Amino acid sequence: MKFDFSVLISNPLINVGVVSWAVAQLLKTLIHLLKHHEFKKERLAGAGGMPSSHSALTCSVLLMSYLVYGFDSPTFAMAFILAMIVMYDATGVRWAAGLHAKAINDIVDYLGDDSAHDKKMLDAMIPELNESLGHRVIEVICGALLGFTIALLGHFCF
Repeated sequence: MKFDFSVLISNPLINVGVVSWAVAQLLKTLIHLLKHHEFKKERLAGAGGMPSSHSALTCSVLLMSYLVYGFDSPTFAMAFILAMIVMYDATGVRWAAGLHAKAINDIVDYLGDDSAHDKKMLDAMIPELNESLGHRVIEVICGALLGFTIALLGHFCF
C-alpha cells in the first residue's frame, strides 16, 4: 500500500505550520548574521532566539484552525491549548534551563581558569551546555505575530 503524500501538502494547518517554522528559523539565522557578522548553520534548526519558531508554528496553526474550522471546533480547541503550553514553556521552563546552563558553563570556566590541563579535563567531563534554549517574552510575541501573519497570508492569498 502506497502513502499518498499529496495529503500532506493539501492540509492548510500543516502548510502554515511548516512555512511559519521555516520562516522563523531563516529570520533567526539572518538576525544572528547581521548582529554577529557570522553565519551559524546551527541557527537554521536551533532553539532560542528571535523570533520564536515554536510560537510561530503553533500560532499559525491556531489561527488557521479558527479560519478553517471555527471557534467551536475541537481542532481549534486543541491548537489553542497547544499554543498556550508551548509559549508558557518557552518563556518559563526552557528559559530557566538556559539560565542554568549558563551558570554551569560559567562555573566550569571558573574552575578551569587555573591551568590549561584542568580546563581540558573539565571540558572532557562536562561539555559546554546550550544556553539558548528558551525565549524572552518579546521573542515569543514576535514569533506569534509572525505565525498569525503567515496564517492570514496563507488563508486569504492562496
